[in-house]
Formats: sequence, C-alpha cells, structure tokens
Amino acid sequence: MDDDDADYMQGSEDEDYGFDYSDGDEANESGSADVENMYYTAKSKKEDNPEEALKEFRAIVDQEEDKGDWGFKALKQSTKLLFLSLHRPHDALKAYTQLLTYTKSAVTRNYSEKTINGILDYVGGGKGGPVEVDVLEKFYQATKDALIEAKNERLSVKTNLKLAKLWLDRKEYGRLSRLIRDLHTATISTEGEDQSQRGTQLLEIYALEIQMYNETRNFKKLKEIYNATNAVRSAIPHPRIMGVIKECGGKMWMGERQWNRASEDFFESFRNYDEAGSPQRIQVLKYLVLANMLTGSEVNPFDSQETKPYKNDPQIKAMTDLVDAYQRREVHSAEKILKDNRSTIMDDNFIRSYIGDLLRSLRTYYLIDLIKPYTRLELSFLAKQLNVEIHEVEDLLIGLILEGKVDGRIDQVGMRLELDRKQNLEKRRYAALEKWTEALESVHGAIVGKTGGQGRGGGGDPSMAMPSDPFAPLRDMEGRW
Repeated sequence: MDDDDADYMQGSEDEDYGFDYSDGDEANESGSADVENMYYTAKSKKEDNPEEALKEFRAIVDQEEDKGDWGFKALKQSTKLLFLSLHRPHDALKAYTQLLTYTKSAVTRNYSEKTINGILDYVGGGKGGPVEVDVLEKFYQATKDALIEAKNERLSVKTNLKLAKLWLDRKEYGRLSRLIRDLHTATISTEGEDQSQRGTQLLEIYALEIQMYNETRNFKKLKEIYNATNAVRSAIPHPRIMGVIKECGGKMWMGERQWNRASEDFFESFRNYDEAGSPQRIQVLKYLVLANMLTGSEVNPFDSQETKPYKNDPQIKAMTDLVDAYQRREVHSAEKILKDNRSTIMDDNFIRSYIGDLLRSLRTYYLIDLIKPYTRLELSFLAKQLNVEIHEVEDLLIGLILEGKVDGRIDQVGMRLELDRKQNLEKRRYAALEKWTEALESVHGAIVGKTGGQGRGGGGDPSMAMPSDPFAPLRDMEGRW
C-alpha cells in the first residue's frame, strides 16, 4: 500500500452501529469490494507488467458511473506509471488532468492536496528523466486551473511557489520573473487574510527573488529585496526561508567588502538552516568562517554554542585548520591546507573568489612581522619568503606604505625596500618639540594675562613658573638629543 493510500484508509474501518442493510446496500458493498480487488490486483502488476497494470487501472475508471475514490486512486497510479515507469509524460498529463476533476467531490480536500503535491514533486524533481519545459508548465497550469475552479487559494499560492522554485532550479529566469510578479499581485489583492500568513507568503516570495538576483548578479535589486525583507512584520516564516534570505544577504555584504556584516548574516543563516535541519548549514558555516577570517577577528568562530558541534565535521575540518593557521599568521600552512583540500574549499566558486583576499590579508600580517628587525631588504628575498612573485610583494608593500602601516620607500632601481627608522626618530622629536612649544605658549599666555591684571608690581603665581627643564621632551631616555 502506498503512503497516500495508507493515509486515506486511516479511520475507514467498518463499525457496527446496529443498522440493517437492505439488499441494495449489500449490492453496493459487493460492487465496492470488486473494485477494490481490481485496484489491488492492478497495483500488484505495476513492477512486472506496467502496461497490463495501466489497462486495469483504466478499466476501474471506465466502469465507475459516478466519480469515486477508487477511480481517483486508479488515476493517481496511472499518472505515476506513465510518468516514472513508462516515460510518457504527455499521456501522464492526460491522466493527471482527469484526476483533477475528481478533487471537487470524490475525495477529501486533504487527500487531494497531498496527492497533487506528491505528483508535482516527482514531475518537477526529474525522477522520470528529463522533461520538456512546456510539459512541466502544462502540469502546473492544469493544477492552477483546477484550484481556481475549486476556489482553493491557499493551495494555489503554494503551487505557484513550488513552480517558482522549479524555475529557479532550472535557471528559467524569464518564467520565474513573470511568476514572481503574479505572486506579488496575489499577495497584495488578498483581502481578509490573516496578516501573519500574508507576511509569511511575502517572505517566501522574497526568498525566491533574492536567490534569482544573487545568481544573475543583479546586486542593486538584490539589496532592494534584502532591505524589503527587513521591513516585513507579522510573519512566521519557516527557518529555511530565513536561512536563504540571510545567506544571500551575507554574500551581498561580502561583495561590498563589509566583512563584519557578512559574518553576522552568515551566522544567522547557519542558525536557521541548522534549526530547519537543512544540509546547506555546512556550506554556510564555511562562508561564516571565511568572513570571520577576513574581518581579522581573533575570535574563533567555533567557540559559539551553535557552531561548536560541527568543529570536527569532516567537511568542516579543513576550515578549522585554516582558521588555526590564519590566527597563527602561518601563511605557508594556510596555502598547504588550501592545496590539499580543493574539494571541500576551493571547489566552491563563492569561497574561491575570496581566497585571494584571504591570502593577501594573511601575507600582509606575515610581511609586517618579517620586516620589523630590518632597515633594508631585497624584494627578491621577501618574495622567496612569501612564495610569490616579486611584483606581488611590491603591490603588498605599496599598499602598506600608503596605509601608513610601513614607514619606508621602494627603490625600484635596486628593487629594495628601505625602511625609514631615522625618519621615525625625527618624527618623534618633532612631535615632542611641538608639544613643548604648545606648553611654552600656554605658560606665556598665562603670565601675560596675570601681569595684565595686576600691573607692573603684581606678584607672580608659583603655578605659572617655567618648567625646570623645558627641553626635556626633546631628549631620549639616555639624554641624547
């Protein structure tokens, strides 16, 4: 018995309420038993002789004078056989279209909805092999027409959302855009609907839309939709929906080099995916680790209660090793980890696009520590230490000099870095001189003010006395100028 059949048959056992059946009732009962036997006989032939099973299912439908539950079940099995086993999608569509006519009165609403969802799942899921886009569209259009006629708006919206997800997975962005417009219109025009339900549906639409703009790299529209999701109130979305929205938000902030905001959104995305039990949580956790390293934070992302259980996950282990190498500023270890773990790190296009930023950041820290003891270094020596080309070292040093993190200049003729240690001392002396001058001017102003108020014979204020050694700031600790 199929799961659907089992659900439908629950609670249908005969109960003796003391009624006396007439001969007509007995005849109906006998006829029903015959149809039931025909159904299960046909069902037993599905695997070994699908064509024969199909004929017997057809016979059940044909002999029913009024639409009934056994005819509905026979059409459901026929649709499944034609689509999955016999690979005849056009014939499957005919059987499905006839099945939809039974949903008005022949079976319960819950059972019909479950059957429709099940059929659309395997039609759109590719279980019957590649299916033409036009055929898929006809399956969904037939469903929508039947639901409109039955005035089942709730399932109609769910069906459209399911179709939108299908177009997204198939990268049919033109069809997806048109369907999203229809979904927005349906959400706005719905009157008397619970506000939380409308908000929830709106977030589901936004989740599809934000994924589309992320994949098509339309970052302007992506940001508009992201901001719109934050404005939705009175919604109770599924955690997976919020996981999708926050994941795309994190990718958006990464594109803008706002590492801290990206890290925050990736953490929220991971937390929601984890709550939903989605396998995408592992991938997003990798993104979180990447963003956290780019912030330069010393905090280990696996120290939190939510992420700690995944620290030793085989797919995450490489990232935890990378974090360890990054925090110890071991650029060579980090490069080796990246080389040895291509499948878990570098094969992800998104991660790979930011590895350059990560290595640049790590090499920068390594370079600053490396040059500290020296006043002059060959660029070729630095390139060898970093295991990169000379022009890459030069680019790194230019950036550090412009940012004020390194005091020096590059001799491009001799290809050397010359650090201005003496210039640093001069800067400190000038700073001390400026401070002393400011103190002297302050004392002078105070004296002038005092004598101006008391006249020529006025007494002096001891607090206004000149410092015993006004040139002290200009000397270093050993007394040298």
